[in-house]
Amino acid sequence: MASPYAPLYPTFTPHTITVPPPSPSPSTLSPQITIHALLSPPTGPPLLLLHGAPQNLSIWHRLAPLLALHYTLILLDLRGYGASSKPAGSPADPKHAAYSKSAMAADCIAVMAALGYDKGEGGFYVCGHDRGGRVAHRLCVLYPEKVKKVILLDICPTLAMYSATSFSFARAYFHWFFLIQPAPLPEDLIVGNPQRWIESTMGAKGGKAGVDGIFDERALESYVKGVAEWEGVHGMCEDYRAAAGVDLEEQREEVLEGRQIRCPVRVLWGKKGVIEMLFDALGEWRKVADGEVGGEALDCGHYIPEEAPEAVVRHVKEFFVN
Repeated sequence: MASPYAPLYPTFTPHTITVPPPSPSPSTLSPQITIHALLSPPTGPPLLLLHGAPQNLSIWHRLAPLLALHYTLILLDLRGYGASSKPAGSPADPKHAAYSKSAMAADCIAVMAALGYDKGEGGFYVCGHDRGGRVAHRLCVLYPEKVKKVILLDICPTLAMYSATSFSFARAYFHWFFLIQPAPLPEDLIVGNPQRWIESTMGAKGGKAGVDGIFDERALESYVKGVAEWEGVHGMCEDYRAAAGVDLEEQREEVLEGRQIRCPVRVLWGKKGVIEMLFDALGEWRKVADGEVGGEALDCGHYIPEEAPEAVVRHVKEFFVN
């Protein structure tokens, strides 16, 4: 099967992997899910890269050629995004558990197992941006034996961010509250003008003026395409609905039970973004990790892999060493 991302990743091999449903789980919550992944030519230790919203695995195209010299890269589209499955929400799933970060983390484990990267000593490295960082958080907590180290890009824990909601945060991240409204209102409005949605939301969060100053034309076209289809917008909305529901419940349970990230953590965030303005990134991650947590602010906005790829590559090579 050809990958829609071949022009950006000409040397990567595409894979479509069917992931098992969670067990036990009602069949209504467990449609067959396939995850689209790209695998670089094998060179070094495995590194799993997880994208954010409203994007797809295209976000790594400026990093991949440099990182692929030192790591075997596994890029995937999270469920609900890109070329992966986009299961429909259901009244039988009022908490949107089909899009919980636990379900997405299980997808990642299934992909790594299918590609043969779940058996190495000490597991694999993970780097996640935005929503992908939230999936990486769950990976670290639920599968501590699998994740060697993790890099998190421009996020704080979901529970910390919702708990600290202020007027400034709600205004800057209005989409967190718009996308969680019941279907089909957000879906119908975004599909009505997908180009405007991307330009208005992604351009506003970038460190440079407008989307044209930040993104590769081919990548940007794929982001617009993702929200031009109702199923794609629905998948994104379900992701956010889960974050405001089941994901918060799971993180509260973790706090009560004392379950934390056990592997070393590096956090990078944009000096021109909301994390820098409203949150103590290192402090918040230290609250949910029992090991090393370090990092720094980079001179960019929210879309770090595309705005500051050289800085991310430097941190990856420094931090992801045996």
